[in-house]
Amino acid sequence: MKTISRSRFDALAGYSRAPSAAMFLQELAWFEAAAGRLLATIAVDNDGDFVVLILAPDSVERFRCISCLQGIESPESAYTELIRHVVRIIPELDKLRIQSDEPRQAVDFFTPLGAEDKLNPGFRQLLSGDSFRAAKEIIGAMMRWHEDVDGNFVEQFQTSGFDARIWELYLFAVLTEAGLQVDRPSPAPDFLASGPHGEFAMEATTINPSQGEDGQPAPSQKPANEKAVEDYVNHYLPIRYAGPLITKLNKRYWTKPSVENIPMVLAIQDFHDDMSMTYSGTALPTYLYGYAQVPSRDSQGQLRITPRPITHHNWGAKRVPSGFFYLPGAENISAVVFNSGGTLSKFNRMGVGAGLGSDHVLLIRRGFVADNNPNASEPLPYVHFVRQDDPETWIEGMDVFHNPNATNPLDPELLPGAAHHTLTAEGLVETMSPAWKPLQSQTSILTFPAFDI
Repeated sequence: MKTISRSRFDALAGYSRAPSAAMFLQELAWFEAAAGRLLATIAVDNDGDFVVLILAPDSVERFRCISCLQGIESPESAYTELIRHVVRIIPELDKLRIQSDEPRQAVDFFTPLGAEDKLNPGFRQLLSGDSFRAAKEIIGAMMRWHEDVDGNFVEQFQTSGFDARIWELYLFAVLTEAGLQVDRPSPAPDFLASGPHGEFAMEATTINPSQGEDGQPAPSQKPANEKAVEDYVNHYLPIRYAGPLITKLNKRYWTKPSVENIPMVLAIQDFHDDMSMTYSGTALPTYLYGYAQVPSRDSQGQLRITPRPITHHNWGAKRVPSGFFYLPGAENISAVVFNSGGTLSKFNRMGVGAGLGSDHVLLIRRGFVADNNPNASEPLPYVHFVRQDDPETWIEGMDVFHNPNATNPLDPELLPGAAHHTLTAEGLVETMSPAWKPLQSQTSILTFPAFDI
């Protein structure tokens, strides 16, 4: 029996935790035994009694509770009882772990379903070598709880829909981490999430690469210099956001019985170009609210933000109205969620933080983080090595843009740890943000052979 971190326990078994448990149990320590086939936690309840929960993988490899010891008077006694109980149950583990309500077979994300040349490069990365082994292992634990509502998740995950499916898995991880009960309704939307602070529905969407008339990827429109950045952020990217968001708006999810009278959230990610998310976080609120936030300095050097209305976004022959939240029907969309860091690299870092992956791989993360000085107009650079027990969370870096016209507003407490943005009557975007808010992130992967020094 060895102690493990909360992040490792959550990566392997967090999906089995009932959201209501946090209301009457505080977990204090986490353990692993039997070569990883048993997990346990010691908790204290609201009456001051200690509780031991022991988990094992069921027949489809989902860690679930197989034994609960209650009414223990001290943490020392709880640990002693844990050891004694584990010793007793290990010989019967193969029998005890079967829950009798498992599906006939587990979802398998990784066995290729089609020809090699059809596999997505991102999916091939997961299957080859150790560079993304941590990501594969943390996704492997997650997939055991996945319900393939549409029947094509695995096929798309392996081929043309890899990025979109990674985004859905990321959102599932965020909602679970937030202590919410997550359900997958059929038909859409993608998620129904509920917790002590209420419930909401969420539908995921992505901006995908454009194709030319020949079926090949269209030329990149990324700005070649600083002068081109303003038009790219204020016009090209908003037009790219408009397509998938308006498509989802026209689906009218709020009319479905499962969504009626609860907040409806759209979650969008930008995969349209390499490193496309460098500017995405700035462009999205411009499109949603119809205002550009223009910084300047007064005579004393103090930062001033002036909202500049934008009525339309123009790029070449394309022209779309600005202000998504003001479109007909958009009052039924409570918020739009975005995270530039919600990519495969996030899974890799979270896996390493949980102690997964290879000892022969080193991740280095660098980027820019928001400066909490109210007079700062530029972010701060950061760089660090990703290590086991790294403090990164799934929700870290998430932006929630609240609709000022929402019929059913979203309670920010439902997504704690995200940055929440609202629009003032003057057109300024106000932000309630955690102290550490990454704006950009790149992860370098170093691989090296085993050797002794």
